[in-house]
Amino acid sequence: MAKIRIKGITNRWLINSFGVAFVIIIGVLVFSSYSVKQYYYSGIEQSISGRSNELANFYGNNTTSKEFLTSAVGYVENFPDKNMMEIMVLDSNGDVVITSSGFENDDTKPIPDYEEAIASNNVYGKWTGKLSSGENVLSVTRVIYNLSGANVGAIRYIVSLEPANRQIFLNISFIFLGVLSVLFMTILSGAYFIRSIIKPAKRLTETAHYIAQGDFNTKIEKEYDDEIGDLCDAVNNMASELGAAEKMKNDFISSVSHELRTPLTAIKGWAETMQLSGANPDPYTMEKGMSVIIKETERLSGIVEELLDFSRIQSGRIVLIMERMDILAELDEAVYMLNERAISEEKHIIFNEPETVSPIIGDKNRIKQVFLNIIDNALKYSNPGGIINVIATEENGNIVIVISDEGQGIAKEDLPRVKEKFFKANTTVRGSGIGLALCDEIVRLHNGSLIIDSEKDVGTTVTVVIPTASNNQSGGKETQ
Repeated sequence: MAKIRIKGITNRWLINSFGVAFVIIIGVLVFSSYSVKQYYYSGIEQSISGRSNELANFYGNNTTSKEFLTSAVGYVENFPDKNMMEIMVLDSNGDVVITSSGFENDDTKPIPDYEEAIASNNVYGKWTGKLSSGENVLSVTRVIYNLSGANVGAIRYIVSLEPANRQIFLNISFIFLGVLSVLFMTILSGAYFIRSIIKPAKRLTETAHYIAQGDFNTKIEKEYDDEIGDLCDAVNNMASELGAAEKMKNDFISSVSHELRTPLTAIKGWAETMQLSGANPDPYTMEKGMSVIIKETERLSGIVEELLDFSRIQSGRIVLIMERMDILAELDEAVYMLNERAISEEKHIIFNEPETVSPIIGDKNRIKQVFLNIIDNALKYSNPGGIINVIATEENGNIVIVISDEGQGIAKEDLPRVKEKFFKANTTVRGSGIGLALCDEIVRLHNGSLIIDSEKDVGTTVTVVIPTASNNQSGGKETQ
C-alpha cells in the first residue's frame, strides 16, 4: 500500500488541526446535545411528576374507582395549565374516561407509560415518542391506589416536546457556533504561529543554500528571541566560522605554497647554475650549490613531514613510541642543532641546563620535534641581537621547560588562537601555521600542557610541562 506523503509543515499542521477540530466538534455536539436534551426533558418530567405526586396524595384515600373518577373529572375540567399539557383520566381497566382536550382517545393505540406504571413497583411510568399526528411528546402516567391497595384509576399527563426541541436546537446551535468561533480563533492564532516558524525556516533554508555554495558572508535576520532566534544565531555563527575557516585554509594553502616554492626555486636555480658550469665546473660554485640544494631539500623534507604529522594527528593515526627517556638530552640536542643558525642570524640561545632531572615517559623524536619547533619560532620572530633563554626545572613531579624570547610578541587578541590549526598571527614570517598546533597535540599526548604568554613588541614565553615517569599515568605504553 502506497504511503501518502504530505509535504510542508503548514499542510501537515492544517490537516492535523482540522482532524482534531472535527473530532472536537463532533464530541462537543454529541455531549452538549445529550446534556441539553436531558436538562430540558428532565425538567419537564420533574414538573409533571410533581403534579402527579400531589394528585396521588389528594386522591389516594378514595375507596372506590367511581369516587376517584368523579373527583378526577372535576380536576381535569378545572386544570389551570390546559394550554401547556394534556391530561387524561383512565379508569381501573386502563380505558380513557376524559381528556382535557375534549377529543376522544384512540383506543387502538397503546399507552406505553400506563403499561409501565402498572407493571412497575413505583406506580409511575413515562414514555417519549411521537403521536399519530407526528408530534413529539413526553407522557407520564401515575396509577392511583386506595388505602387497601386497589387500583382506582390513573392520571396521564402529555406534554408536547416541540417547544423544548426548538429551544434545544437553538442552544446547541449557539454551542456549535461558540465552538467554531473558538476553533477558528485557535486555528487562526496557530496559523500565525506556524507562519512565524515557516518564514524563518525558509530563510534558513535559503541561507544554508548560499553557505553551501560558498557565500559565507550571508546572514539571516533574527526576528524572535526564542529557539528560532537561537537557530538563526547558530547559522550566522556557523557562516562566520566557516568563513574564517575558509580564509584560514586559503591562507594556509598560500603560505604552504610559498614555503614549498622558496626552496624549490633555490634548488632549481643552483641546479641550473651547476649545469651551465659545463665539463670543468668551479669547485667553489659546485660546493656552494650542493650545500644550498642539500639545505633546501632538508627544509622541503621538514615541511612535508610537518604536514604529514599534522594529517596523522587529525586522523588519529600518529604513533608514539613511549619509553623512559632523558628529556634534557633531547632539549640539549635541539639547542645544539639551531645554535649555528642563531649565530648566523646574530641571535643568541642561552641554555640554563640543570645538572639532572627525573626521566619521563615519552617519544624522543616527538619531544625533540616540539623543542625544535618552539626554538625555531623564537628565532624567526626575534630581531638581530635578540636573546632566546631556555630554562629547564623540575617542579612538583613535572619537568618544566621555559623558552622565552625578546621578539615581536603576539597581539592580545591573537594570543588565544595561536594554537589553532592554520592560524598565523604574523603572515609576513615564513611558516605553515600548524607548528604550534602540532606541538600542543604532541605535548597533550604526553599528558602534559603547552602554555603561551606573550606581549606585543616585548616577547613571547612558551612553557612546556610534562610529568615525570613516576607521575605519568601512561605507564610507558605505546599510544596511537
